[in-house]
This record gives sequence, structure tokens and C-alpha cells, in this order.
Amino acid sequence: MISNQILQNTIEGLKAITRIDLSILDTDGKVLASTFVEQEHYENSLDSFVESPADSQVIQGYQFFKIFDEHQLEYILVVNGSSDDVYMVGKIAAFQIQNLLVAYKERFDKDNFIKNLLLDNLLLVDIYNRAKKLHIETDVRRVIFVIETAREKDTGTMEHIRSLLGMKSKDFVTAVDERNIIIVKELGANEGYPEMEKVANEILEILKTEGEEVHIAYGTIVNDIKEVSKSYKEAKLALDVGKIFFDEKDIVAYSTLGIGRLIYQLPLPLCKMFIREIFEGKSPDEFDEETLTTINKFFENSLNVSETSRQLYIHRNTLVYRLDKLQKSTGLDLRVFEDAITFKIALMVVKYMKYMETLEY
Repeated sequence: MISNQILQNTIEGLKAITRIDLSILDTDGKVLASTFVEQEHYENSLDSFVESPADSQVIQGYQFFKIFDEHQLEYILVVNGSSDDVYMVGKIAAFQIQNLLVAYKERFDKDNFIKNLLLDNLLLVDIYNRAKKLHIETDVRRVIFVIETAREKDTGTMEHIRSLLGMKSKDFVTAVDERNIIIVKELGANEGYPEMEKVANEILEILKTEGEEVHIAYGTIVNDIKEVSKSYKEAKLALDVGKIFFDEKDIVAYSTLGIGRLIYQLPLPLCKMFIREIFEGKSPDEFDEETLTTINKFFENSLNVSETSRQLYIHRNTLVYRLDKLQKSTGLDLRVFEDAITFKIALMVVKYMKYMETLEY
């Protein structure tokens, strides 16, 4: 449960203080961490110590200690020397490693609980019972961030994010698949979506400087632990919808998806029927580049003819001519709000259909 690196760092720290060598082995005699190499001097004594009822023993000038995890023998600690001082160092080291086992076990239990909570795998009564047992508050404000990386996640990236969050024990960093890292963030009374956007930007900048290709999405703020899965589903949806309609953005909030999240939930046959009925078989993305640029710029400027013509560096009459031409070919006048809405939705529907087709391949 504890990584070998953590064990190695622990005994190296103890050696630096006490100048006494230590080694940690599993019950089969495999060395997990050590500050000395004379394993052959004590390996013959290991089996007899494991089988003995003693918790500690001096054999051939070495102090042996058993370290348990809930009455199950987990590690053997070997200390080089047999004096009273060495025995005291061994007891302290065994106590430290025992505490590490407890801490990591609690962290594992919390991580497992959070994963099941996110995936909606728990009954309501189980949520509150397990939260109480693990000392997790149930009635605080939280929000879920989902961080998608181009490469498979590693423990280093997750630890980096934990350190960025200040190792705050009330925030959880976990994962339920190979590429997505999930943050369950607890919020203060005065924290809202502006603060969430700031957190997302800080994470994005840190990971980008490390060469990561990153997309971040977050759900809505929830007030009870039973709603955490709702915020997670929203964040996942925001991540997917963002790839279709906001591909220029690296950070997407569920609350900003607008009509995109409605279109995303439409069945493809209905989308195809809508495009056929509106454009009589012709897709709106089949227009030439000049026409599409004119349409998009017209939408960006809230159907303002003067501002659009200025930004396109064309005469107002030229823009009017293009809009008239578009009206003749589609039957939709973009200067009329209802027609503009229809056309805008059609463009988004086509974008959605194309994205879904790429997934099929």
C-alpha cells in the first residue's frame, strides 16, 4: 500500500538523524527499502523470526521488528546493531512505519469512497454512513473538476495537482480512468464560479508548462455530498460538449454550455431530419469560405450590419448583397432574428453530427 519510494525516504531520513542503518522487507524476505546492503548476513534468520511469536528479536547482531496492518504481518524491519540505542531507534522506526500504514490505508479508503460516490455506486444511506466513518463532512459546498490529459495519467501528475491545491485534506484528487484526473474541491462560503475559473487557469498553466496537452471542465456547485455525482456528470458533459462547440477553449464550465448541451443530447436521426427539412438536403457547412466567414462574423456582432461590414473591410451594400444571396438559396434571412436563430442552431447541429461521425470511426 505504501510505495517503496516512501519507505526509502523514511528510513533514509531516520538514518540521517541517528546514523543507524535500517532495512524494510516483506514477509517473503524481499527488500523493499534499505540503507545497507549486507542482506546475506541476516536473510537466513528472517524465516525463523517470521515464524516466531515474538514481535522483536536480536539475531546475529541485528534487531528484527514486526510491523502489522490490523493484526496482519505486513513488513519486517531490520536494524543494524544490537545495543539499547539501536533497539530504541528500531522501535521508533517501526512506530513511524505503522503510522504510515494507517495514514495510507485511510487515504485509500477515502479514495475508494470518493470514486464510488462519483460513479453513483452507493446507496444514499451508505453515503452518509461511510462519510461519517471517514470523517468527511456531508453538508459543505463542493464542485467537481475533470482534467483530461493527452497522455495517460501518472501518480506524479496527481501529486503535483495535490501540491497545487495546497495538500488541503478536505480536497480530493482521484481518477476513475486512464486519462482523466478528478478534483473534488471544497469551497468556502464566499467562493463561487470566478474562483473556480481561477483555480482551473492555475492548473492549466502549471500542466502546460510541463508540456501537457490539457482540457479542464467543471460542473455546478453542490451543497450536499449526495450531489457530488451530479457535478461530476456535468463536468464530464462539459468536457465532451466543449470539444464540439468550444474547441478553441481549454477550460469549459457546465454553466456556460448554453444550447450546446441540449443539441449534444439529441439523437442523430433527429438531427439529420432537421437539416433536411430546413435546407432541403443541403448542409449549411457546404457554403463557400467567404459565405461562412460572413455568417459567423454577422453572428459575432449580434446581427449588426454596420459593425460586421466594418470588421470584414467590405462596403455595407456588399454585405447586404451577400445576405440577400444567402436568403435566396436557403429561404432564411439572417437579419430576421428567428431565421438567424434557426441558422445558428443548424450550424451547431452539423458540427455535432460531424463530431459524432468521427467517434464512430
